[in-house]
Amino acid sequence: MTGTGRSVQEKPVTHTLPYAVNCSILFTELPLLQRPAAAREAGFDAVEFWWPFADVVPADREVDAFVTAIRDAGVTLVGLNFAAGDMPAGDRGLVSWPGRETEFRDNVAVTVGIGERLGTGAFNALYGNRLDGVAPEEQDALAVENLGVAAAAAAEIGATVLVEPVSGAPRYPLLRAADALAVIERVERAGGTSNIALLADLYHLTVNGDDVAAVIDEHTGRIGHVQIADAPGRHEPGTGSIDLAVHLAALQARGYTGRVSCEYVPSTTSAESFGWLREEQA
Repeated sequence: MTGTGRSVQEKPVTHTLPYAVNCSILFTELPLLQRPAAAREAGFDAVEFWWPFADVVPADREVDAFVTAIRDAGVTLVGLNFAAGDMPAGDRGLVSWPGRETEFRDNVAVTVGIGERLGTGAFNALYGNRLDGVAPEEQDALAVENLGVAAAAAAEIGATVLVEPVSGAPRYPLLRAADALAVIERVERAGGTSNIALLADLYHLTVNGDDVAAVIDEHTGRIGHVQIADAPGRHEPGTGSIDLAVHLAALQARGYTGRVSCEYVPSTTSAESFGWLREEQA
């Protein structure tokens, strides 16, 4: 027993990894360009976004307005998704979508250009759903080519391309960490690429039945970015059953030093949903 009468085993699990907030899923009650400032007001110094434009190649004025909103808020854009198609309609990426190669590669140029202006270090490339009438092997071969192009562009600014397992999308083929790591290894073998890594969303991995503790234990060195939400529900930490504190402490213990992005649907208002973080910091 300790001097406080509490056993060592009961000592709270802690970590010192810095947080970011995903402004495509949080602060959605506000117009998109107001969200970085809201994140700053809530105490965050870093944000990330899914693709924030309606078009794969937006007008220059739209890009400039987005960049200005990030800078004026005084936050860092640590992560940005490449265009992923019509997400509300169910699309989950262009990487493996035959016929849309030009769109994806044009978008890579725009996305990396934004990253260069804002010092962004990671770009998430959603793999894409399986398509009717297209052989999986054809899609997978195209994905290797497209990810190689994206990684080469990102390397020019010292950034990393991320590959993410996703839940809730029945035709999305990357469900567990091993699925994404297999893709990463194919890209590395094809082009000698080294700046491609796993996006470990602890919510998606848990919901898809992955052994998150084992993934962390075996593959922390391949993880380029971490996102969190609790399960079930995909709400803020403490609303479900994932022991996020244990997982994050394990990540840090095994050498992960990057950001942990809050990518959850708030169960209350966005600003009110950070009570768990205030308690953790206290």
